[in-house]
Amino acid sequence: MQLLNFPTYSFRFKNSENKVSIFDSIRKKFILLTPEEWVRQHVVEFLLNEKKYPKSLINVEKVVKVNGMNKRYDVIVFNSDGSIFLLIECKAPEVKIDQKTFDQIARYNLILNAQYLMVTNGLNHYFCEMDFENEKYTFLKELPEFNNS
Repeated sequence: MQLLNFPTYSFRFKNSENKVSIFDSIRKKFILLTPEEWVRQHVVEFLLNEKKYPKSLINVEKVVKVNGMNKRYDVIVFNSDGSIFLLIECKAPEVKIDQKTFDQIARYNLILNAQYLMVTNGLNHYFCEMDFENEKYTFLKELPEFNNS
């Protein structure tokens, strides 16, 4: 797998029928290793190790209804009150992050109302803080530390 723009983490792998899987510590199971999954697992480790977000408040790949259609978000971090602190969209490293990617996460966030957004392909990371009152977002240099209020 490709080297990503994250610190180095150690992962558990499993090989069966010539397919490699990676252990997801949030979902507590092995997931088929795709380029996007490789990015998603790095994001989860980044949240746990660098940002110190509690594992119990992280959710991975769940269905959300957007315009009546079932969509899947990649990663969410909840606040302790159940509201959504952070919504993350992961793309494979070869996928260029463009306006379409931001439109996708913005559509998801119309329903989820996350305070912060992160878009990454493992090489480039973009962080935004939502301003719901003025219906816009501001780009940040990095994600805030977790605040358990």
